[in-house]
Amino acid sequence: MERKIDTLIYNARVVTDGAVKMGYVAIEGDIIAETGEGNPSDELMSGAATLVDAEEKLLLPGAIDEHVHFRDPGLTHKADMASESSAAVAGGVTSFIDMPNTKPMTVTNEALCEKMRRASETSVANYGFFIGATNDNLEELLNADYSKVAGVKLFLGSSTGNMLVDNGKMLNDIFANVKALIAVHAEDEAVIRRNRQAVIEKYGENLPIDFHPVIRSHEACYKATAHAVELARRYDARLHVMHVSTADELEFFAPGPIEGKRITAETCPQYLMFTDELYEVLGARIKCNPAIKRSADREALRSAVADGRIDVIATDHAPHLLSEKTGTALTAVSGMPMVQFSLSVMMELVREGVFTLPGVVTAMSHNPAKVFGIDRRGFIRKGYYADLVLFDDECEPYTVTDDDVISKCKWTPLEGMTLHGRPVMTWVNGNVAFRYGVVFGSVKGSALRFGKMY
Repeated sequence: MERKIDTLIYNARVVTDGAVKMGYVAIEGDIIAETGEGNPSDELMSGAATLVDAEEKLLLPGAIDEHVHFRDPGLTHKADMASESSAAVAGGVTSFIDMPNTKPMTVTNEALCEKMRRASETSVANYGFFIGATNDNLEELLNADYSKVAGVKLFLGSSTGNMLVDNGKMLNDIFANVKALIAVHAEDEAVIRRNRQAVIEKYGENLPIDFHPVIRSHEACYKATAHAVELARRYDARLHVMHVSTADELEFFAPGPIEGKRITAETCPQYLMFTDELYEVLGARIKCNPAIKRSADREALRSAVADGRIDVIATDHAPHLLSEKTGTALTAVSGMPMVQFSLSVMMELVREGVFTLPGVVTAMSHNPAKVFGIDRRGFIRKGYYADLVLFDDECEPYTVTDDDVISKCKWTPLEGMTLHGRPVMTWVNGNVAFRYGVVFGSVKGSALRFGKMY
């Protein structure tokens, strides 16, 4: 009986498992049925319902953005599951893990179920969620099903949503008893408050945006990360430090492959691109928590991605309306939309020689799957889900504008930046979710499943 292939992508530069090879990928249903080098056989070509000539473009595993704020429910005036998942697939992100600081906060298993239900109805990309820690919800954390929940999100400093956990006993109980990944926003709240009070007393409250990294300082990041690492080591907990922004913190992370690590780290494109010198130009468009810091921090973070001390690149995609981004260092809200352009920006840094192509794929696809034990995603392998991105790394240069933005907030910190590559097609579970500028909202992603890490 002749085998039926739904889609055959051929003449592609396939990037996976540290290699770049000319080859093909065959999709049957939602699964990669076959991969190979060179040209597919005549039998495979003739048996495919749809042929896609990649024209020597890059074929990548879909990026897994394990750090997004899609604002749904409760903050949907600036983003929602449908709009932001559409932006994700347009950017080559086929799976995301959403944060718990929504309204209501995702700090109960009931709230998790409601988010899952909403995502199943509206998300174009595959989806997963954290349960958030508070000072009094230990039982909810212990009763969560971590085959369906990515882990616990723990805020050691206040940020959007004000989910600060500052009870010492609760922190010890979380690290001692939760048998799941603990992802931390590591900024020390006492240091932030002290810094804020000091600058207000000296300069008043009408502070320009470049005071943001003075208030949310290197010390605030270092002290909180040190505390989280100490707790993780004391209790042998599985710790993932999110959006690392300083050179100082890198001493806590080990270089090399991710396998065997109990403590892993993430950074974001904004910390690999921008420096505090750009506050004068971009203002609150690059105000985020933790703050973007010095050029020396950027260079150290780039080196840490290259040598494996930083394991994952995710976006901390945090859309707000531009009207909410006006004001001072004290009043303009923190956060920026990045999910639509993160892969293109990282590929631009590949083009500039900052990173290698396999290195970016490892940090944006392979390692997120390993960190969270995501079932059969993050690689181009036979038997894995067909989450794929066709990326044109030799397109005509183009300038990013706010008009290009699919996210509901309709702006980007990248406005005016020239890029030389972009996703042209994205498959989610074997279905075309994005093609040459068009998102197919009828495509629906699947719930991610989490298991053994690495």
